[in-house]
Amino acid sequence: MNIQNYIGGALINPKGELFLDNYNPATGKVYSYIPDSTEEDINNAFKAAKNAFPTWSKTTKEERFKVMMRIADLIEERHDELALAESTDNGKPVKLASHVDIPRAASNIRFFATAILHYASESHDMDGAAINYTLRKPIGVVGCISPWNLPLYLFTWKIAPALAAGNTVIAKPSEVTPMTAYLFSKICIEAGLPEGVLNIVHGLGANVGAAITAHEGIKAISFTGGTETGKTIAKVAAPMFKKLSLELGGKNPNIIFADCDFEQALRTSVMSSFANQGQICLCGSRIFVERPIYEKFKTAFVAKVSRLKVGDPNDPTSNLGALVSKEHLEKVKGYIALAQEEGGTILTGGNQVYLDGALADGNYLEPTVIEGLSYNCRTNQEEIFGPVVTIMPFDTEEEVTDFANSTEYGLAATVWTQDISKGNRMAANLQSGIVWVNCWLLRDLRTPFGGVKNSGVGREGGFNALNFFTEPTNVCIKV
Repeated sequence: MNIQNYIGGALINPKGELFLDNYNPATGKVYSYIPDSTEEDINNAFKAAKNAFPTWSKTTKEERFKVMMRIADLIEERHDELALAESTDNGKPVKLASHVDIPRAASNIRFFATAILHYASESHDMDGAAINYTLRKPIGVVGCISPWNLPLYLFTWKIAPALAAGNTVIAKPSEVTPMTAYLFSKICIEAGLPEGVLNIVHGLGANVGAAITAHEGIKAISFTGGTETGKTIAKVAAPMFKKLSLELGGKNPNIIFADCDFEQALRTSVMSSFANQGQICLCGSRIFVERPIYEKFKTAFVAKVSRLKVGDPNDPTSNLGALVSKEHLEKVKGYIALAQEEGGTILTGGNQVYLDGALADGNYLEPTVIEGLSYNCRTNQEEIFGPVVTIMPFDTEEEVTDFANSTEYGLAATVWTQDISKGNRMAANLQSGIVWVNCWLLRDLRTPFGGVKNSGVGREGGFNALNFFTEPTNVCIKV
């Protein structure tokens, strides 16, 4: 089948009538075709978005709310279809897409549809001499560029606040995982989203993403993806004074103190290491264990990891599915080889997995645990983004804080301790946008989401996202 762009309310082929192969990671085979769009397609999308903006920006919040809630309803009605499509496109187990990706996509739409109804402005009284109040106005046409690891989940996370705030959107899903964005286009048409309010243009980052970034009429860019791509976007967009929200890479520490709830820390660490084949920016890829329980934790962790099943994403007993592409598989395997060159010992995993039949050419890899590396080696400093973690002991809070903060990234961290004072101290000292204490991936959509250092610029979530997608105007009235 041919995936199509969604421009001006219609599903259409790219202007050049060129398409790219779309692979099923579980089989390694082409199963659909993606528009190979160009700058011309972005220009057409911009015209549609610009024409739609005056009406959509003046549409009441209640009407925007109603349309978005219809979209959320349709996501839930088509849950099974979307979950299967996400698994086929991404390689993740269907049960993961069913329990996480698709429900969260509907929640994203509902959350921001509701949030806009409660979005309040500020006022400041100058002791009776004047009153100041702040208007929040939609920006205009904005660009949203989302990644391949949580395709519909993160796609809706970006477009929902933009639409709720009254902007019109040109969105680019990853060319690696475009299917659920295409199905979402059909949902928007059925829900009655006005023509041109949302435009989805598929294609390569070098063509479509670059055209969105460089377009003079697109006033803001929200991007989630790799740090190097984020640098390129910033280099182009900053001189044009576009608003930028960049959620980039991570190399997250998972810090386990001797006074932790051992079983809870163990169970959650397996999940936080290997969920979605380790292809979540929030996964804890560096595990630091306090020395008194290091051997005990390492032994138990390796035993659990070694029992994880790598298999058919459609099999409900599979814990891990396929990595997203052959290129990414080779990259991750390259880091496993690098770790061994740097003196690391593989405690479990490390090998490509070959399945039978139709899955013989799939991109499967054993979950891998590596010991014996220094905290500052390349393996422990560079983002791998796969089912690979390192494990190492530490002796003091100060030492593990230095280990954790040693990378160029600062997206998320996890701390396991039953001493709440210690947990608070660690949270204050870790260079991280998010710190989970005694949990992982427990998300409140009202809270700010984003990283420090090379993990990004700005914050998403809650009113932070609505603030990003609006411009404030202060109005001062003399009494």
